[in-house]
Amino acid sequence: MGGISTMDSCQRKWQSRDGQRNQLLSHIFSLLWITGALTTHVPLLIWSSDSLPPVPSSAAGHITSLTELKAYLSSALGSGPHTVLLFLQEKLSQDDFTVYGGVYGNKEDSAFKNLEAALQSQSAVFSALEWSDSSSVPAILEQELGVSPLLLSPDALDELKMDASVNSLLLISLPYCSDDTHCREQLSSNDDVIGHVMKTLEAKNIPYTAMFTGLQPSRMNAEPSLSAQVGRSLLQAPAPAEVRPPIMFNMTGGPCIMLWAQNLNVSFSATAAWIDLSAQTPSTSGSICNETNSVLVLTYTEGITLTFFLSKRFYKVSARQWFSLDSVQLRQNAVTASFSSRSIYAPAEYSYHCQSVTSFRDALLIPANNNASSWRLNFIDFQIQGFGLSNSTNFSYASDCAGFFTAGIWMGLLTSLLMLFIFVYGLHMILQLNTMDRFDDPKGPCISVPQTE
Repeated sequence: MGGISTMDSCQRKWQSRDGQRNQLLSHIFSLLWITGALTTHVPLLIWSSDSLPPVPSSAAGHITSLTELKAYLSSALGSGPHTVLLFLQEKLSQDDFTVYGGVYGNKEDSAFKNLEAALQSQSAVFSALEWSDSSSVPAILEQELGVSPLLLSPDALDELKMDASVNSLLLISLPYCSDDTHCREQLSSNDDVIGHVMKTLEAKNIPYTAMFTGLQPSRMNAEPSLSAQVGRSLLQAPAPAEVRPPIMFNMTGGPCIMLWAQNLNVSFSATAAWIDLSAQTPSTSGSICNETNSVLVLTYTEGITLTFFLSKRFYKVSARQWFSLDSVQLRQNAVTASFSSRSIYAPAEYSYHCQSVTSFRDALLIPANNNASSWRLNFIDFQIQGFGLSNSTNFSYASDCAGFFTAGIWMGLLTSLLMLFIFVYGLHMILQLNTMDRFDDPKGPCISVPQTE
């Protein structure tokens, strides 16, 4: 019984199809080309000396799940005692029937002569049955019949005393070919075993239901992993990286301050390593917000506190409210460094965004005390909003710090103007060319200049 429990851990998928009995194998082979290359699954063939319920109709390419198989076997084996034969081959795929079966009417060349003959009677075909390492056909049959499978060899069946009044589950293991050169001979030998077992049961006058399937597919057609692909690929995009939610401070009625950054890097000396605070979840205790002022206090481990001071004012020139990030404080234990801001502002109903907010290069944060001169801040992909959230959990439209006329745009404009000047100057020179107003006539008399002594 140890071999049975091992085989209970390997099976796969496949599809149901019920065709004409005298052309049943041809229908299976035609389905092979449709489903054989799509995924890994195993075929399951069922035939009986009695009657079988019809297989539920399904669309081409359907893969039968183990749940659907259980429902079918419950209706097929639900009433009365049954003797079930399970021919379990080491490997089996739909392509084996295509390559070695009598697909084109050449029955003499088929490796499945006895199997094809058995399928002419009461039969059911699942051409693509779900295959899973954790579930198997023997386990389903054991559950339906309420008996443990009996593993035996075909020769031992002749001496086995069988009782048709009780449920029986007989398991016959069949090998698979080790190489393609001997596959036809091995499959034909397995087919002879199937024929011998059926004749033995018929001689003992015992009704039976037989099944033929595989422990695993003989041909694996699993889709390649995208991570293993190299070179060019079409219509392929990398998997999106996980995006952290923004830091949010809530007051009564909803959020009032939001901040997000890809990196919140701080350093406590010019040579010290950077500490990325964005990888930690801070406490917002101590934060406040009202109609004109907002203070976001982020408290991290190791005694580090980062505080943002924002204010909102009305400007008559623009006739609208604007908010600004007035200053940033970095505190470690009892030491505090203050940084005043430069040009960090946006309309009050907008959020502010900048790809880089630093205190040391193209600085938008200016050191405001002695400690700030040696401490450094570097915020990457920084976005903040302290007003006008209106109970929304998303940032408003962002006012970006990048100007419209960047260095690249200025270089392009100056280069274009220089080329235009050269073109206009050359055109002007061409238009200034004049033709001569007098020409010598080569056919006329030569000019004679008399000589005098």
